[in-house]
Order: sequence, then structure tokens, then C-alpha cells
Amino acid sequence: MTVLLREIRRSPLLWLLVFVPVVFVAARLRPHSHTMLFVLSVLAIVPLAALLSHATESVAAKTGDAAGGLLNATLGNLTELVIALTALAAGQIMLVKASIAGAIVTNTLFMMGASFLLGGLRHHVQEFNRIGARMQSGLLFLATIALLVPSALATADASSAAFTRKLSVGLAVLLIAAYALGLLFSLKTHRELFASAEHAKDDEEPWPLKLALATLAAVTVLVALVSEIFVESVQAAAEAFGMTPAFVGFIVVSLVGAAAEMASAFSAAHKDRLDLSVGIALGSASQIALFVAPALVLTSWFIGPAPMDLQFWPGAVVMMIIATLTAVFVTNGGRSAWFVGVLLLMVYLIFAMTLYLMPPR
Repeated sequence: MTVLLREIRRSPLLWLLVFVPVVFVAARLRPHSHTMLFVLSVLAIVPLAALLSHATESVAAKTGDAAGGLLNATLGNLTELVIALTALAAGQIMLVKASIAGAIVTNTLFMMGASFLLGGLRHHVQEFNRIGARMQSGLLFLATIALLVPSALATADASSAAFTRKLSVGLAVLLIAAYALGLLFSLKTHRELFASAEHAKDDEEPWPLKLALATLAAVTVLVALVSEIFVESVQAAAEAFGMTPAFVGFIVVSLVGAAAEMASAFSAAHKDRLDLSVGIALGSASQIALFVAPALVLTSWFIGPAPMDLQFWPGAVVMMIIATLTAVFVTNGGRSAWFVGVLLLMVYLIFAMTLYLMPPR
């Protein structure tokens, strides 16, 4: 606990933790002040994300970057899973689908692109394990195929809703099985292939493992609670700021939901630990596509007013496919520089600009 308090005292960003209790009090006293709650929730999530970053790096120092990246992606996606389950129970299936597609694109393009840019500005050329990146990109490509099929059949053949739902359940089971086998391959049977590339030694002493794990668990719960307030206020606040619903679901919700993972990925890239950054970005995207989305399809049969399927609108499918192919292209060589990050961010900004200017339907 002394280590944690010392870290908070010396980091001005963590002083924003004062907004965590403030946003809970404001949500109880002023539940209809959506714009205020939106701003307070963002201010509360930022320091929580920074705290999660420190804890994740300490765990990765003990377990290795591959396992550390997986742990961070899993805990970060728990927040998005809680948000999606809440929206699913309320029958907001389109919002759930928008957040899924947006999270895949945001993690693949924005998180990895910003990591390449921030790391490249400090280090001339950075290296990472391209085998691990290829595997995550391959899993992500598999998931985009599974998401493309129901959408393509529904558009071309006018398939019935019952067929689409049955197909979605079968695809969900296959994707979860593929994700489990991928974990077995990378963490058990062929773990030697996923060793981290060499990087500079970090002078900062990692936290004790018990403290890091306890911090990860506690901060993840707080991020989930604050994110719920954020989601409840974001639609009304978006209207005040002139944002379209498509932009909110695909961009804003995804960026805030992935704030904790981004803090860890950006910090690792700055310290020349690009394996951890790539593992968080691609690992989170593939986990959402291969586990979170299928789990939501299966869960919707029990908690939602109507079952959810894997049929996405054509624009979302195109963006996910482009993001996946871009990730495959830029990670093929196992090396990166700042301009590679710029290219990824430009693709993401093209999508964001399109959604911001798109008129609501």
C-alpha cells in the first residue's frame, strides 16, 4: 500500500483520482445533468487507466509481455463486456453492435497506431515479435470472416431472421473454440515462439505481484462502474456537443471503454516494450471479436428482450475488414517507426470523420 501511495503522490495525473468519488456522488445527486456526468466520468476514467497501466507493467515484468498483454486485454475488455451486457438487457442491440465493431477498429488502428507513433518519437526503430502479431492478426481475420458471412447472406439472399440467428449461434461457438485453442497454442504448447523481443532495461522497479494484481482487480471494478455512468450520459451529452449517434457508438464509447488498455499500451511503447503494446492492442481486438461478441450472442438468449445475431451493417463490416488487413500489413515485418503509426492513425481518422459527418438515420 505504501508503494501505491508513493506512486500517487509523485504522479500529477493520478491526482485526478479525486474525481472518482465525485462522479459517484454527482450521479446520485444530479442524475439528469448528463453533460456534467459525461465530463466527470471521463476525468475519472483517465487516472484509473493510468493506475491500471502501472499495475499491468508490474505483472508483465513477472510473467512476460505475452501473458501481461493478455491479462491487460482481458481486464480492459471486462469493462466493455459490462457496458455491452447492460445495453443488451435494455434491448439496445444496435448500440452493442456499434461498440463491438468500434472496439475492434479502435484497438487495431488507434491504439496500435498511437503506440507506434509515441514509441517511434523516442526510439528510432522498434522491434517486436512478429510471430505473435501474425497470430493475433490471423485470429482477427478469422473473426471478420465470421462477421462478414451473416451480413453478406442477409444482403444477397434475403435470408430469414431465424436462419441468421441460428447461424450466429453456430459461429459464436466456433469463434470461442478458436480463441481457446489460440490461447493453448500461444501460452502452452508453443510459448517459446512468443518470447518478447529484446528491449532496454527499465530503471523503474516493478510493484510487488500481490499489490499489482489487487490493484488490477480493484481498478477494473471502478472503471466498470464509472463507465456505466458514462454510457448513461453519453447520448444526451453527444447531442449537446453535436455528435451523431454513429460517431458516439463507434468512436466515443470505444475510446473511453479502452482507456485503461490504451494507457498501458502507450506507456509500454514509450519504454520500448512494443511487444506489450502490440499484445494489448491486437490481443484486445481479437478477444472482442472471438470471445466478447460470441459470448454476447449466446447470453442474449437469456437476458435480452430479443436474441442478438452477428449481422452487422455493411459499413461496419467494411471498416473491420480494412482495419484487420491494415494490421496484417504493418505487423508483417516485426519492426516499426513513428511514420507507421501515422499511417494507422490516418486510416482511423478517415473512419472517424466519415461517421462524424454521417447524417443520423
